[in-house]
Amino acid sequence: MTRHETFPTKTIADKDFVLATDLDGTFLGGTDSERRQFYDWIEASRARVGLIFVTGRDPGHIRDLTRKRGVPRPDFVVGDVGTTIAEVDEDHFLSPIGELEAEIEAAWNNAGMRVQAALQSVRGLKLQSSGFRYRVSYDMDPAAFDAGALDVIAGLGLDALISDNRYFDVLPKDVSKGPSLLRLLTHLGVDNRKVLVAGDTLNDLSMLAMGLPAVAVGNSEPALLEQVAGLDHVHAARQHGVAGIAEAILHHKLYS
Repeated sequence: MTRHETFPTKTIADKDFVLATDLDGTFLGGTDSERRQFYDWIEASRARVGLIFVTGRDPGHIRDLTRKRGVPRPDFVVGDVGTTIAEVDEDHFLSPIGELEAEIEAAWNNAGMRVQAALQSVRGLKLQSSGFRYRVSYDMDPAAFDAGALDVIAGLGLDALISDNRYFDVLPKDVSKGPSLLRLLTHLGVDNRKVLVAGDTLNDLSMLAMGLPAVAVGNSEPALLEQVAGLDHVHAARQHGVAGIAEAILHHKLYS
């Protein structure tokens, strides 16, 4: 089936099903053939299916994925681990939604330089080069990491998030993927019962634990699976990546 870039006039709130998904390991996970089949289904079903990326990736990376690498263009993005909330236009540009980001900006309060100074001598952290607006992110060496960094960040009135045992993100207090996604869905008037949230690492926990239909795909981080065990609304998929998402859509009976 030929993929296309024509979007219907229906708003995302009017669609029958909305997929809110992490990227790496989740929407970008699975075999080449599984991804192609799932992406083609997304494109063929645009009139009924809404797509939101909920990711740690920044807007530039997301635009590159959708313009040049064959990944379907989302309707909206919750990026930068929940610190960016944006609409995506037909040219693949992300436009931040100011009224939703204002609270995030205020909670961050230009903390970037304070965070970097406070963590400068902490072992096991390497500052990532990207210039994020409302977060500071590090690559983490778990063998060398000094857990005292968590207390340092708490002392600054901010939140620290470790995911996949190799990333250390510093975020505004009480801002993460889940709360930002929920604010976006409320802003858009989307019925939460027709949303599937999908993820694979601990930085997806805040959205998987919200009570919406959810899936931890088969290649999920063991620590995430431990956290969601026993949550009836979270399907622990056997299949990896997009195949796990497809498995959960059937499990939750979200699309027919």
